[in-house]
Amino acid sequence: EVQLVESGGGLVQTGGSLRLSCAASGFPFDDYAIGWFRQAPGREREGVSCISSSDGDTYYTDSVKGRFTISRDVAKNTVYLQMDSLEPEDTALYYCTTDRRKCSNYGPKIYGMDYWGKGTLVTVFS
Repeated sequence: EVQLVESGGGLVQTGGSLRLSCAASGFPFDDYAIGWFRQAPGREREGVSCISSSDGDTYYTDSVKGRFTISRDVAKNTVYLQMDSLEPEDTALYYCTTDRRKCSNYGPKIYGMDYWGKGTLVTVFS
């Protein structure tokens, strides 16, 4: 059974940092791309970032480029999303998602992957 467990969300002031973690199990971690998308109240889901498996290719939506960094630790079956210079507009529920296809198959529509976690809440206050 594919399982994705997000953690690391919280309350942070504008300009602060958080590191989200996605602990994965139940599938061959090396073969799957893993991404993050978010959803804020009253707003559509938004693909945030993605990292492919074999080549480590990455994707970032424009609004987080230069501020967020995605990485994967194969030994721990975990993907991280380092979020710096946070803004109130980053406030959302952040979901980890995965499937076998490459990040490039989805582009910004990362939420279209087959498996999702339950999410972790990020709140940025000014």
